[in-house]
Amino acid sequence: METLVTSGVSCFVIQANMSFASLPKGRKVALTTLGVLTTGGAGLALMLHQSVKASDLELHPPSYPWSHNGMLSSLDHSSIRRGYQVYKQVCAACHSMEYLAFRNLVGVSHTEDEVKALAEEIEVVDGPDESGEMFTRPGKLSDYFPKPYPNPEAARAANNGALPPDLSYIVNARHGGEDYVFSLLTGYCEPPAGVLEFDDGTPATMSQVAKDVCTFLRWAAEPEHDQRKRMGLKLLMGSSILIPLIYYLKRHRWSVLKSRKIAYRPPK
Repeated sequence: METLVTSGVSCFVIQANMSFASLPKGRKVALTTLGVLTTGGAGLALMLHQSVKASDLELHPPSYPWSHNGMLSSLDHSSIRRGYQVYKQVCAACHSMEYLAFRNLVGVSHTEDEVKALAEEIEVVDGPDESGEMFTRPGKLSDYFPKPYPNPEAARAANNGALPPDLSYIVNARHGGEDYVFSLLTGYCEPPAGVLEFDDGTPATMSQVAKDVCTFLRWAAEPEHDQRKRMGLKLLMGSSILIPLIYYLKRHRWSVLKSRKIAYRPPK
């Protein structure tokens, strides 16, 4: 068997060499040049990336021990609820979350009745009605989070020319994820006491507020976070049963058939 495998590989190498040798001279030069340029470009890009990464001009945020960083760890849903409260009372004054609807909160941080009450707090322009006029109505579960400004120009005008970024996927859009956002939020001075009070009685310290809103933003960027890890756990459990079974079939069943020698003896 080893002789057959070795001879098969040797034949493949010989055929590959013969096919390259049989190419016209111009095509050989073009392929060689393409290979050299590709290798050199990849090496140059890697060197530039490493030089920039090691530069003193780039400051990486510290790595914090988030409770959801483990392979089988889920998000803290109480923290998600408090984080939404922080976003609603503080962050929503400047930042939008246009890809998140009220219905996404149901079963995650709030009950359906609670989310309906939250949605009804806003007024949504809808229509047209039967007479062709636009009208306002209370919000409902299918509505998306309201934007603080009607358009980007108004947002820039209210913030000295700077456009506040949308926070729907901000932890995926920034290097360091929630570590970056947490470091940014805790880099400011301590907020005045009494500005924010959590509904569940948790002390609203600066680090607690930053931690909760970062957990909320992680969930907003990856609503499938917990489900993905549950599916991964199911896959590992299934693989622990399937892989030994496949090994047994390969080692004790298929190997006998694979190494079997069939000899043809013509009738005399």
